[in-house]
Amino acid sequence: PGAMLATSTHDTKRSEDVRARINVLSEMPDEWRKALTRWSRLNRRKKIDVDGVAAPDRNEEYLLYQTLLGIWPFEPMDAATHATFIERVQGYMIKAIREAKINTSWLNPNNQYDEAVRAFVAAILEDSPSNRFLADFRTLAARVAHFGAWNSLAQTLLKLAAPGVPDIYQGTELWDLSLVDPDNRRPVNFDLRAWWLGEMTDLQGSRVELARALVENKADGRIKLYLTHRALQFRRAHLPLFQGGSYTPLEASAGAAEHVVAFARADGEGEALAIAPRLPARLTGGDGAPLGVAWGDGLLQLPASALGARYRNIFTDEVYTVGEHEGVQGLPLAQVLANFPVALLERVAASPALVVPRAARNGRTTN
Repeated sequence: PGAMLATSTHDTKRSEDVRARINVLSEMPDEWRKALTRWSRLNRRKKIDVDGVAAPDRNEEYLLYQTLLGIWPFEPMDAATHATFIERVQGYMIKAIREAKINTSWLNPNNQYDEAVRAFVAAILEDSPSNRFLADFRTLAARVAHFGAWNSLAQTLLKLAAPGVPDIYQGTELWDLSLVDPDNRRPVNFDLRAWWLGEMTDLQGSRVELARALVENKADGRIKLYLTHRALQFRRAHLPLFQGGSYTPLEASAGAAEHVVAFARADGEGEALAIAPRLPARLTGGDGAPLGVAWGDGLLQLPASALGARYRNIFTDEVYTVGEHEGVQGLPLAQVLANFPVALLERVAASPALVVPRAARNGRTTN
């Protein structure tokens, strides 16, 4: 429980959010394979022959496409930002191929090969109407970024709620699409983070409304900042629970079983449930968000002793009552994850005269 939980550091080759995007490719292997075939064909003429070897080679080209999907910005780039982006990718690729020591290395650099790879990166990223690759690439990049965001939020919640001490690398409070150093050591705009945090903590409407707005505008990264802030505040208010509380894995009913990672933390004073989506592209059929109806009749299963227990979602302030459905006690995922893609539920006191309502017994929650 005292070990550090780190998802990004000064030395990670790809940041936590980049890896969360790349993980999406495992959910769409056929689409990914077809894209690789198209892109390789479209960019074949942009390679340069160096001593009988086409630069980059097939493995390096694969690495490049995978990396581009991981770091492609949510929003369109202007000319200056696009030029900087190309330089970042060129720097990353040269470092990667030199450390691979196949066609070049730090001790024995093949400068001609290095320059050929730089030229290839610049050519395939040229922002012009004639660049058929870039037009094709942007379509898949948007889908990967969409589902990668849900992966990132799930990873963040699990790190903040699991046994251990979560470490948050500078800049990762928002989306951080960084690569290996020096890319991951660029200046962090802490003033922007402080401003946005102040706006979110000075709550004007309901927390449900804020959660929905953050989901709708997930591209700006505030949703990750909000999750991080709320979970850390909850940890600080319940230190014994997270420092020494028990850890119990939870399961979901058959339809949602492979799409949920959930566990309970408990001690003598309280209990919390962490719930995060898994394989969101497959869950949603490749479209939409892992919210509400996407979960169907899935039920987060809880012990029989939990029947009638009430839990508050710290991200939305909604309160749910554990009900029963076909002899199984639990919480309907379609309601727990109706307005926010992850949940951290705090068990709250039940009314002394609480009677489990019929709706809850049928698997629906009540507030």
